[in-house]
Amino acid sequence: MTNKQTITHGLSAIQQTFAAAKADHRATFMPWWMLGYPDLPSSIKMIQALIDAGADAIEIGIPFSDPLADGVVNQMAAQKALENGTTLTDCIGAIKTLRDGGATVPFLVMSYVNPLLAYGLDRYTADAAAAGADGFIVPDLPPDEADEFLKTCDARGMALISFLAPTSNSERIKLAAEKARGFIYLVPVTGITGARDALPTDLETYIKRVRSATDTPLAVGFGVSTPEQAHAIGQWADGVIVGSALTRAFQRDGADAVHKLAAALRAAC
Repeated sequence: MTNKQTITHGLSAIQQTFAAAKADHRATFMPWWMLGYPDLPSSIKMIQALIDAGADAIEIGIPFSDPLADGVVNQMAAQKALENGTTLTDCIGAIKTLRDGGATVPFLVMSYVNPLLAYGLDRYTADAAAAGADGFIVPDLPPDEADEFLKTCDARGMALISFLAPTSNSERIKLAAEKARGFIYLVPVTGITGARDALPTDLETYIKRVRSATDTPLAVGFGVSTPEQAHAIGQWADGVIVGSALTRAFQRDGADAVHKLAAALRAAC
């Protein structure tokens, strides 16, 4: 399979990826896929296909029973993965399988905090790093409660992503920037994930407001579904994250449709 060669690991790999995209005058493209959907072996192949389509980094979903930030499409993928018996340990093993298969792009593991607390934060960080993960996305871990996890991430040179919403005030933006390791995930809507027909009209203003407060790379997710939307976001932000639209393409037309859409999104960035 075709991979973009990276030299470093962990936080440095994330930083290098954003810097390389910026030097190429484009945004970083980060597709999301749920491990265990439609089954674990197939999900590994789907992530490999996304890399082949030009993904700069991959957001790897970990199934959870109460994915409060996710819309219907991602909830369905999580439910199916859980029904398949996919565990956090299985997901860490899948990351190692991808690395052993030659994947070199950065992996950002997206999980809600409860499974991580049950597994043990230090143990999770160590095991995920050993398997080949480069950083973590935890939607329900606010920056003012992230110090314990941040400590173990910093000790291993791993990225930890902060979130901001359109309602975030200047004090919240400052805190997220202080705690972020790698990039800040900008949620463009006050809602859940899911492909949307149009971007918010005030998105550019929102991105510029955050940019004025920090030099940390900014990536936009939640609702991005078309190459046109990815292109627009790429004019203002440093990264584009797409999840639900790719899963929906798989549901409708299969794996080839996912590869086709991912390639189009990557080109649009």
